[in-house]
Amino acid sequence: MARTYFGTDGIRGTANRWPITPEIAMKVGMAAGLAFRRGNHRHRVVIGKDTRLSGYMIEPALTAGFTAVGMDVVLCGPVPTPAIAMLTRSLRADLGVMISASHNPFADNGIKLFGPDGYKLSDEIETDIEALIDSDLTRRLAQPIDLGRAKRLDGVRDRYVEFAKRTLPRAINLSGLRVAIDCANGAAYRVAPEALWELGAEVVAIGVNPDGLNINRECGSTSLGALVAKVHEVRADIGIALDGDADRVIIVDEKGQIVDGDQLMAVVAQSFAEDGRLTKPGIVATIMSNLGLERHLAKQGLALHRTKVGDRYVVEAMRAEGYNVGGEQSGHIVLADYSTTGDGLVAALQVLAAVKRQDKPVSAVCHLFEPTPQVLRNIRTTAKQPLEQETVRSAIAAARSRLGNDGRIVVRPSGTEPLIRVMGEGDDADLVSAVVDDIISAIGAVAA
Repeated sequence: MARTYFGTDGIRGTANRWPITPEIAMKVGMAAGLAFRRGNHRHRVVIGKDTRLSGYMIEPALTAGFTAVGMDVVLCGPVPTPAIAMLTRSLRADLGVMISASHNPFADNGIKLFGPDGYKLSDEIETDIEALIDSDLTRRLAQPIDLGRAKRLDGVRDRYVEFAKRTLPRAINLSGLRVAIDCANGAAYRVAPEALWELGAEVVAIGVNPDGLNINRECGSTSLGALVAKVHEVRADIGIALDGDADRVIIVDEKGQIVDGDQLMAVVAQSFAEDGRLTKPGIVATIMSNLGLERHLAKQGLALHRTKVGDRYVVEAMRAEGYNVGGEQSGHIVLADYSTTGDGLVAALQVLAAVKRQDKPVSAVCHLFEPTPQVLRNIRTTAKQPLEQETVRSAIAAARSRLGNDGRIVVRPSGTEPLIRVMGEGDDADLVSAVVDDIISAIGAVAA
């Protein structure tokens, strides 16, 4: 069933344009509040945000919606998404909300919802909330005496810093490491440098001066040039790049080489396997993860369980199958021993632990396999169901036939932007590039 508001990671769009308007945000608060009013206790929702200017607009609108249906609101201010997942559980809240568009530019924003267990909501629950949004919510408003209250929670950053620090093995500290970190002018601009410094590292921080407009702008995990330059400039042992809400991480080694989420999952899987900490002999990743990762894990006797794109689908598979390590190539690393969602800082700390234990440069620790040549291209389109067109389907089938068993093709609509994403990989780089071009051309002809 097609959904109106929710995509692969909550509700997202351009701020002050449908559906990211104050009106819709208030309705989301009312609908989600009603959906999670269970029992006779005082109901509570925890709300955090990143550093976007539009957060000042969406936060009070959500607060109005929640309090209108009798739910108390705890406001946390700018904190990472995983902090909200953690606080939802630790405060025994009925619901958690993060106002963020993750790695998107400042003009976008979004609303992510977490259940009382700290996990992102299922498709089914989001569909139920959508039905409530479109219903006559005025019939469900609380009586005047039952309205919710709102308050700001002090010490939120300190709580999260202590939580993150406890995930580093006790016998390890980061003394002797020079760490460059890019916080994307986003939600972790204070907590990430603080945690690293308190653990003993020498910290050089960039992307820590948010002004509401510069989140993810030429910085962070999707724009690594500034961090690479800083690593070279200060001769850092490692560079850590977070995105706007700090639920993903990309590493830069001491040579300035980029280490993506696939390599990071390989590092963590190997470390956990050596310690006997893997709950199952394998990890969970999406259909976008590199074939090289799958081959590397197989050599270690570990399986790669694939899901559709979206970190919450990774988490769902981890919970269902009993895995405790999973993630995405983009840098969402989910470590179930510590968190219910991707946590860029916690994942980085596990990598730093491996570096300290092995006493080797990051370049030696974090490049465990040679990636299979992979091409990812996007094409912007507003055409209706372009992937259902016969010419496009024929182009995809032809591409898969040409690659045979030595490669893969993945074609999917973006869940957050009006794009079709085409990924191809295989041992023959020229062939992969050619078949991806053919598919892009076919989609472009339909979309024109």
